Amino acid sequence: MEHGRNPRSRRQASLNDAAACQAGASRARRWRRRGIFAASALSALAALLFALDRLYPLPPIDSGGAAVVVAADGTPLRNYPSRDGIWRYPVQPDQVSPHYLETLLTYEDRWFYWHPGVNPVALARAGWQWATNRRIVSGGSTLTMQVARLIDPQLAGKPSRTMSAKLRQAWRAVQLEMHYSKDEILSLYLTHAPMGGIVEGVEMGARLWLGKPARDLGPAEAAMLTALPQAPSRLRPDRHPEAAQAARDKVLDRMAELGRWSPAEVADAKIETVIAPPLRARWLAPLAAQRLLLEAGGARRAGGRPPLVTSTLDADMQASVEQMLLDRVDNLPPKVSMAVLVMDNDTLEVKAYAGSADFSDDSRYSHVDMVRGVRSPGSTLKPFLYAQALDEGLIHSESLLIDAPMSFGGYAPGNFQAAFAGPISVAQALQRSLNVPAVDLLDRVGPASFASVMLAGGVKLRMPAGAEPNLSLILGGGGTTLEELVGAYRALARDGISGRPRLRPEQPLVESRMMSPGAAWIVRDILEGGGHPDRPFYQSGNPGRQLAWKTGTSFGFRDAWAVGVTDRWTIGVWVGRPDGTPNPGFFGANVAAPLLQDIVAALPEGAQQVRVRPETVQAVVTCWPLGYRLGSEPSGACPEQRAAWMLNETAPPSFAGYADATQGPLRLGGVANGSVLRPVPGMQQVALDVDVQGAEGEVWWMLDGRVASHGAAGHPFNLVLAHDGRYTLTVMDTHGRHDSVVFEIAGVTP
Repeated sequence: MEHGRNPRSRRQASLNDAAACQAGASRARRWRRRGIFAASALSALAALLFALDRLYPLPPIDSGGAAVVVAADGTPLRNYPSRDGIWRYPVQPDQVSPHYLETLLTYEDRWFYWHPGVNPVALARAGWQWATNRRIVSGGSTLTMQVARLIDPQLAGKPSRTMSAKLRQAWRAVQLEMHYSKDEILSLYLTHAPMGGIVEGVEMGARLWLGKPARDLGPAEAAMLTALPQAPSRLRPDRHPEAAQAARDKVLDRMAELGRWSPAEVADAKIETVIAPPLRARWLAPLAAQRLLLEAGGARRAGGRPPLVTSTLDADMQASVEQMLLDRVDNLPPKVSMAVLVMDNDTLEVKAYAGSADFSDDSRYSHVDMVRGVRSPGSTLKPFLYAQALDEGLIHSESLLIDAPMSFGGYAPGNFQAAFAGPISVAQALQRSLNVPAVDLLDRVGPASFASVMLAGGVKLRMPAGAEPNLSLILGGGGTTLEELVGAYRALARDGISGRPRLRPEQPLVESRMMSPGAAWIVRDILEGGGHPDRPFYQSGNPGRQLAWKTGTSFGFRDAWAVGVTDRWTIGVWVGRPDGTPNPGFFGANVAAPLLQDIVAALPEGAQQVRVRPETVQAVVTCWPLGYRLGSEPSGACPEQRAAWMLNETAPPSFAGYADATQGPLRLGGVANGSVLRPVPGMQQVALDVDVQGAEGEVWWMLDGRVASHGAAGHPFNLVLAHDGRYTLTVMDTHGRHDSVVFEIAGVTP
């Protein structure tokens, strides 16, 4: 029992306990001192590293000016070398084939994700070999150390097997680990690893040597690109395929030795032979790429161009369009070029962009981007005028228009065919692209109003300095671009809403209302097949490929256009000389339209969309030429019944004087107001044949207020003048309606 123990024994036990406590306290103090020392050492080391990092900072890591513009799927469109002539393609680890990452980390640095930039075991082995052999046998380099060598100008191009170089490499590797994550360091290697010649990075190497993206590399290809940086000049696959294959097999053998790949997988990979095409630039959409790079560079706050610029272009579609242009370019006259733009109607993304016919042919001004060139649009604006007239309730699809010689305040337009069709419907006038009815309609709508509608839809009609919108706009009197036209024509396929074409995925979706859904539907139906409700809606072909298209030819045959829409695509084509020289015989229908139709046939159809007629559009029967809806004509007489599309329950009567000549104004034709006329060489007089439209009964012709002739309406009047001077010619019919023009004769009097 406790109380029975010897007192001396109790004291001894107490002494032992005290000694034990003292020993424990002593050990605790020693461990605290060691901990404090270790913490102090670590703090000192951290402070030293921090100080060294501040004194000897990492060199700036950038692309050196190298840039690559890529399609939506990553396919390079155009490479721009760095200041030292290197091609690079920035890439992240998750964008690279797992086969390549496996061979790289296995062969180069198995402990990459564990070491602090340097591998102590490898360095110790390298140090022992240096001490025993008095030279560096193995460098013990990690991937981080290799990145350090790639980014440090002091290490580039210098021998790597010297002690000073190794120490600098190791220090830079530690710095990299201090500032970047492992994946960021790996990405630097994937972007900068030398791949032979002017090629750097696994993505650029895969694209140029193997013709595929790095994400699609197979085992043999991954092993070859892993070995290539070991000696990029001696292992170039285009110049030394045997050496490249031997180096590749060495990597494959290592994969088998370490049990990463089975012997069967390695044997299967070795069957592939190493072969690569000669190194050369492969460009797609070069003018689009140049535009993208300039725009991206201008948007950067820090200045300079970004290393990677992504576009919305489809590489396959772009290649197909460029091949179509090359197939046709040899049949064009010298210096004639072409431009094509293809846009997705839903996303507004540009999928094909050809700014010139052949970028390698300088004689055709290949450097001039005619997608953005300002040119006369010819008749391509007419669909928008007819849509505006529909929305304003002026017409329906079978309203009567007159195609005959007319003067609009001295402006007397003619037709492309130099002939006139007489009375004609709206649908026929638009399909046949007749000029006089379009000018007449613009005169009623108002040039300024039309120009404002076009501007709202993204089409800026550029006039000569000081000029105001006038009647010539509808025949190409104001300049615009192919890009703007394509964005506007999209309105015909998307309920009247135009859109700004997007060439970069980050660009915002910009849309604007140009016309009502009903007007867009009617105009598109007219351009597709005539605008007659009683015809089969789809006459032939796949509904998804049904093309609503319009051609245009500018004055003097300078520009030939064809623009069209399907359910999915809007396509624009321009043909001409960038310097504006005329090309006689070149017009939209014979050079631009066939190319447009071939492009449409080559485009993917996509999912078919159900065409739904807007509720605002009604199929009605009208009375030609009065314009009234059947049953509502005032006289009760209906000379001819015609099916028509009507918008918003509006069936306006024909313009005054068109169906009934006694209701409309007279128009004097044959001489323009303000014109100056000169005699034919050798003649001493000027002979004029003038006529009048809209007259009824007899007409009287008066020259300077005196009656010169009279007779039945419909017969021209021949006027002969033998003296210089200013004249006023007036015509009047039995209803008292009249029209006058003032003109001048010069060069008759000696």
